[in-house]
Amino acid sequence: MARKLKTFQTSLGFFDLAIAAPSMKAALEAWGANSNLFHQGAAKESDDPDVIAAAMKKPGVVLRRPVGSNRSFSEQAELPSDLGGDRRSTNAPRKSKSQIAKKPSSRLVDKTAERKAALAYEREERRRESERAREEAARQRERERRQQAVDKAQAALDKAEQEHAKRAAAIQAEVEALARRSQTEDDRWNKERERLEAALQRARS
Repeated sequence: MARKLKTFQTSLGFFDLAIAAPSMKAALEAWGANSNLFHQGAAKESDDPDVIAAAMKKPGVVLRRPVGSNRSFSEQAELPSDLGGDRRSTNAPRKSKSQIAKKPSSRLVDKTAERKAALAYEREERRRESERAREEAARQRERERRQQAVDKAQAALDKAEQEHAKRAAAIQAEVEALARRSQTEDDRWNKERERLEAALQRARS
């Protein structure tokens, strides 16, 4: 059964945001908020019929309007025209709830529209989930590609190190063999020299 939707509002950066969602948690996730704006008093459930009607037409979609304005909410909104200036000098101050006349109740969303909006919200949620799944799959493929590249480079390094160790061991064996041959030659020469020197000594005497 489709969950009943409510309309929530907040202000982030240069925009007022609105969304039709089944819960505050769902609204916070859609807004990308990393803290509970409702507990902080920075977000609320809207009772403005115009805002509710706009949100229910696009359930699950974050709608925007320039912060502090009374314009209609839409998916794409222009930046406020008074950036850097004194907003109080260019925009009329917001009216308090007590100053705003209640809109006719006939404009509130009826039960049929609520059900349609809830179903549309679930479709939007499934679309977002599918998009997130595709993005995660792409990230996973990229991680696997990088890991394969790392594994290949590591294997090449390991193979080169093993080859170097074999060559170094062979060279060391040759060095040790030459050292033994050199020592053998020194021993032979020492004996030969002693014999020849002795012969020379006998010849002189």
